[in-house]
Amino acid sequence: MGEIDSALSPLSVSGLRKSYGKVRALRGVSLSLGGSGVTAILGPNGAGKTTLINCALGLVKKDSGDISVFGHKPGKMKARRRVGVMLQDTDLPDLLTGRELLTLFASYYASPLGIEDVISLTDTAGFISKRYKKLSGGQKRRVQFALAIIGNPDVLFLDEPTTGLDTDARKALWDIVRAFVAQGKTIVLTTHYLEEADALADRIIVIGHGKVIADASADDIRNRMSGSVIRCQTCLSASAIAKLDGYLSAETAGRFTDIRTQDSAATLRQLLAQDNTLSDLTISRPRLEDAFSELTHDDA
Repeated sequence: MGEIDSALSPLSVSGLRKSYGKVRALRGVSLSLGGSGVTAILGPNGAGKTTLINCALGLVKKDSGDISVFGHKPGKMKARRRVGVMLQDTDLPDLLTGRELLTLFASYYASPLGIEDVISLTDTAGFISKRYKKLSGGQKRRVQFALAIIGNPDVLFLDEPTTGLDTDARKALWDIVRAFVAQGKTIVLTTHYLEEADALADRIIVIGHGKVIADASADDIRNRMSGSVIRCQTCLSASAIAKLDGYLSAETAGRFTDIRTQDSAATLRQLLAQDNTLSDLTISRPRLEDAFSELTHDDA
């Protein structure tokens, strides 16, 4: 990625390091965000994703390196007024209603969105007048998202935003994120749902063991994976599959086996010759999930 003026960048990080005792959570992370769009930060548990976000928000003090939000020190008022955030773990006054929380949070910003507009946008009207402690887990997440956007922020940090949401609510949130991007906003997303990153992200940054191990578009990261994926139902054993021409790897889940191959034609000829019961056959490019698994495995 090219150099971006740190004073203009929603997030600029250079050589960021942070340790907790002997555990090095961040080991010289550098990245810059510029312009509107969704950047997904992916990585296994303990990779350093949450520490990076907490440093960007001023919730955790860095050990060394530089980090700024629109050129300002994280946590300073000039930065905070341009930031919205939805954390994975959030404690809110549970005796206030969702509407009261929205009113309170809106008062922190110079040009907030309209409260009724946000309620409509996030489809929270059915429970927004209930006390926060009375809400279900999914309803709380939707209120938290409403609070994250009420200030009309220029950059929005979403840490596992759709955890606890059903499929319809998750896709509705995706639509709101896309609408914010269309308005020129910057979204920083951490998620365990690779489908979510694939659906939303213009750019994917993979972190492993406290360092950046990949930084590209979803298509570019997939393209780093050679060959194709053959999905099928087969009676062949794992050892027989491993002997197929072009074989790279295989994984079986339920009825289906996914075979990654560098020569799909050669692999398929042998599959058909050796298994006359072969069914439900599809051939596709490697998935983002496959690329992510390989990247994080290589970094282990």
